[in-house]
Amino acid sequence: MTASADPAIAIPNLLYSYAMHFDDGDFGSAAALFDKGTVIVGDHHIAGRTAILALWQQWVKTYDGRPLTRHLVTNPIIDLHDTGDTATCRSQWTVMQAAPGFPLQVVATGRYHDRFGRDAEGWHFVTREYLQVDLVGDSSAHLIQPMTQRA
Repeated sequence: MTASADPAIAIPNLLYSYAMHFDDGDFGSAAALFDKGTVIVGDHHIAGRTAILALWQQWVKTYDGRPLTRHLVTNPIIDLHDTGDTATCRSQWTVMQAAPGFPLQVVATGRYHDRFGRDAEGWHFVTREYLQVDLVGDSSAHLIQPMTQRA
């Protein structure tokens, strides 16, 4: 895949690539998107592919290697900084799941706050902050520990 220099294409592609890899159960490829970045959860900054991969493996239930989810990332508001090589993006997410014994349902919704950088290799995540969870459904088939709503 050729990386686009156009942030209007490249940044949404990063958002959607994360969701697709995650839903495919390819947590390694999702974590690789953060090779130059950090995931922020509350006060914890998790850096590096191995640490991020371990985080998700500790959080997410899988069924034959897949979480049986669909992460819908919507409403990206991208702010390209004057330098042209950094940007921020606020977006919303909705996780749906159809696990064995459960109907297709919304598990939760929330918000991301991302920072991106561009170097010779193209655009990449600098940080992804799991900013907040807005609405929580039944997450028992999706997460190893229950999800809580944050204001």
